[in-house]
Amino acid sequence: MYKGNIRCLNILLLAVISLSYAHAQSSFIPFNDDYYHLIDRLEIKRGKFTEGFHSNVKPFERKAVVALTDSILKEGTVNLTNRDWEIIDYLREDSWEWTNGMISTDSAQYNKLARLGWFKSNPPGIRRRFWEHPADLYSIHNKDFDLHFNFVTTNFIGKDNSNDTARFDNLWSTGRGVEIRGMINNKFGFYTYVADNQGRFPRYVTKFRHEFSFPGEGLAKYSLRNRSVDFLTARGYITFRPLKSVNVKFGHDYNVFGSGYRSLILSDNSSPYLFLRIDTQLGRFRYTNLWTSMINAGKDSFAEFLRRKKFAAIHHLSVNITDNINFGIFEAEVFNRDSVGGGYDLNYLNPIIFYRYVESYIGSQDNALLGFDFRWLLGKQASIYGQFVLDEFLTKFLFNGSGSWTNKYSLQLGGKYVDAFGVPNLDLQAEYNMVRPYTYSHKDGGRNYMHYGQSLAHPLGANFREYLAIIRYKLNSRLSVYGTVMKANQGKDPNPLTRPYMNFGGDISKSYDERSVNRDGDLNQKIGQGIKASTLFTDLRLSYSLAHNLFLDGRYQIRKITSEDMIVATNSNVFTFAIRYNMAYRQQTF
Repeated sequence: MYKGNIRCLNILLLAVISLSYAHAQSSFIPFNDDYYHLIDRLEIKRGKFTEGFHSNVKPFERKAVVALTDSILKEGTVNLTNRDWEIIDYLREDSWEWTNGMISTDSAQYNKLARLGWFKSNPPGIRRRFWEHPADLYSIHNKDFDLHFNFVTTNFIGKDNSNDTARFDNLWSTGRGVEIRGMINNKFGFYTYVADNQGRFPRYVTKFRHEFSFPGEGLAKYSLRNRSVDFLTARGYITFRPLKSVNVKFGHDYNVFGSGYRSLILSDNSSPYLFLRIDTQLGRFRYTNLWTSMINAGKDSFAEFLRRKKFAAIHHLSVNITDNINFGIFEAEVFNRDSVGGGYDLNYLNPIIFYRYVESYIGSQDNALLGFDFRWLLGKQASIYGQFVLDEFLTKFLFNGSGSWTNKYSLQLGGKYVDAFGVPNLDLQAEYNMVRPYTYSHKDGGRNYMHYGQSLAHPLGANFREYLAIIRYKLNSRLSVYGTVMKANQGKDPNPLTRPYMNFGGDISKSYDERSVNRDGDLNQKIGQGIKASTLFTDLRLSYSLAHNLFLDGRYQIRKITSEDMIVATNSNVFTFAIRYNMAYRQQTF
């Protein structure tokens, strides 16, 4: 323990020393599907990748997003709709510290059409700190110090009509907190977000969770009396650039790899976790090292009244092969050392070496994953993307059609179509996800692909096929329509009270040593095996922008699960009305 502390102190000392040589630094835009689609739409319509970030590595730096809008305005070759000009205006105001005071541009079209009132200049001689910019409640910006302070809140009321209750359930939620970001000497960036949340959520949400947790969050307290939940959301990090091409980020937050609605590599489905991330970008290459400390929420996960830790080491190399074709490869290793009394295995700190070699070298049985992703921009109107993850395989079984349980892999293929069929501001997205049984699982909770009892990839875990269709349509400057249809066919395990120790490969928290082998040994393991469940989820939302990052949302959801098992089968209709400010919309589409 003493040696570990000394190493941490040395790392921090090196970080502090390197700050004196650091380059300009930016905070990152929190992951938000609505927000990131706006960026994706602009990049598609530009027809080539932006220079400041790779779209399959999230989150993005604020200055890189502003640089994308700078390039579009400078080039003047992108066919933009009126709504696109407003998107540019919105993105620039949201990260105004990187616009270099260029509130308006040389584009007459921008000045004429983009005016939603985001940019407001002060009267001559008047200097305000509060509401100086519509994006910030309070801000300071000079050569030595940059600070942005915002109040955040989300509140909704609604009804939930489920077939497991004879009446409508009243739904409600309230969350409030603060968001602070900034820079010191334009070299050292920081970010923090803290919000306290209470509410009564739809029954399917509260069921879709690990014990003492809430989907996408950490520890949660549940009240059996009124079926409400109370949880705290907290994220934060520091970031700096010791070299022009190297970015270092340390904190507690999400990291996402992928270009789709889902990610089969690493998503924001689980609660935030502690991490150290180093991004190196050289020309067309972006190399990401991610080391994390996570929570083991499996069996026997407590030691001396503390939750046991687990760790992950991830490499991701992204290459823009051309201006519109990107290819990435990744490897991940999930491990713990509780059985031998150790902490983070220093062998996995090597930023370049092949992790499978390290695993064999030290004689471990850690969980190794390999895979790739890609994205292709087509004709300034569409993009195609995909992912493939290989968790485990035996060569003799992989291609012979035997259906061995060791064929553990997942596949994603999707596409986006902007201004679809010539209709301005109508964007369509389709996505297919498939995960074989037992993929992402391991022998224990210390090595499965989970954090705090929640999947690090897809919320359904494994043993399923999923089809997604998403429509986004901006009716006018302030009103947007979002529609999502999800159909998933999954194999679930029987009720543990009647048939215990049955594992058909969908619940990745279970050990694969408990797998159900009731056909031909370990062979003929097929997607959907077990208790068949077909989920049809429809989500329609109207969102109205009252002001910058202040929204009214009306939502209607239909969720129906068809299954021969009456315990699994369910049907629910959910209506909600919400007002939110500086908070991302909570999707919960599963």
